[in-house]
Amino acid sequence: MDWAPDSVIVRLGGEIWIKKSWTRRWYLRRLVRNIRVVLEHYDVAYDQIIRRNGRVFVATCEAQASAKRLSRIFGVSSVSPALNTGTDLDAIVNVSLSVAQRILTAGNSFAVRCKRVGKHPYTSQEVCRVVGRRILEALADRKVRVDLDNPDLRIGVEVRDDLAFVFAEVIKGVGGFPLGVQGRIVGLLSGGLDSAVACWLVMKRGCSVVPLYFDNDPYTGESVNKRTVEVARVLSDWAVGFPRSLYIVSYGASLKEIVEGTPRRLTCILCKRLMYRIAERISDRVGAEGLVTGEAIGEQASQTLRNLRVLDEAAERYPVHRPLLGFDKAETEMLARKIGTYEVSARSVEGCEAVPYKPATKAKLEEVMEAESKLDIKKMVDRCVGGLAVVSL
Repeated sequence: MDWAPDSVIVRLGGEIWIKKSWTRRWYLRRLVRNIRVVLEHYDVAYDQIIRRNGRVFVATCEAQASAKRLSRIFGVSSVSPALNTGTDLDAIVNVSLSVAQRILTAGNSFAVRCKRVGKHPYTSQEVCRVVGRRILEALADRKVRVDLDNPDLRIGVEVRDDLAFVFAEVIKGVGGFPLGVQGRIVGLLSGGLDSAVACWLVMKRGCSVVPLYFDNDPYTGESVNKRTVEVARVLSDWAVGFPRSLYIVSYGASLKEIVEGTPRRLTCILCKRLMYRIAERISDRVGAEGLVTGEAIGEQASQTLRNLRVLDEAAERYPVHRPLLGFDKAETEMLARKIGTYEVSARSVEGCEAVPYKPATKAKLEEVMEAESKLDIKKMVDRCVGGLAVVSL
């Protein structure tokens, strides 16, 4: 579109407006803070950020480019590059016509849509009617026409009290809640499809994620490590203004004790239970409210309903959240593509060599606890937590 917008209309996720007034104010403050941080992170020049009755307006000469950045902020339902105009009807009509002259070509159909909040000497329907008539008259030589049901282009007008804007594009946002309003959560990140999508989903609900990776060397290779770091970077791009760090546990020695000292069919169950215990200790350290994993029912042998119940018993102090519990692989892949982790996560890497040929699918808690009695669990947890590394992304 060959026009020069000077503002961005930021529309808030609908869920924010069903909250009580004090909660809503807190969410809005966090959202504005996140918008400001994103603009500054990407060196976007802006004059001001204005809140008005369910909208945030950003005055910037880089509106077209910054709109796509702002659409990736959690809590935003959609954005539109726009031209600021006065609330006088003549001013709205003139700016709308200017936009129409730039974007409508011969034979195009169009519709005018207006949303108005506040007291004004005109109705929304009147704005649509007057703007539409003026465009038809001015562009008669282009043979443009009105189509309210399926137009080629839509011209939108937003009037909010003493502000008015004209726009011609709506970029869909991700919705959800502003990142940071729900506190921290430790995300068990493997670098694969599932764990990355699970972390993103809780981010969408307002949780800042502390990504935790278990390095299984020598049971996995360096390619797995590199993949996980890249996935963590992609997730960090969705969390501008929050720490860009990956917590890494050197886990190989502990996994070796499990492989060599317990029944092989229980390796994956025992491995994950120990990971939960380590993640709980790290949750203590970072002030998290729980753990999140990419586990889905039946996705792997360790993720049957019976085994998930056995796994949960190891997490004594923090809840384990599984946002993908009912997802199938196709649904997870679709989200991975949307958020940008698919190409990295789908990369071929060496599988974990500690996985047994025939893992238990219906482990009994009693036999798992009997196997753990042969291990010094506390020592293993202390060793892993003591060797924790934090990598800047």
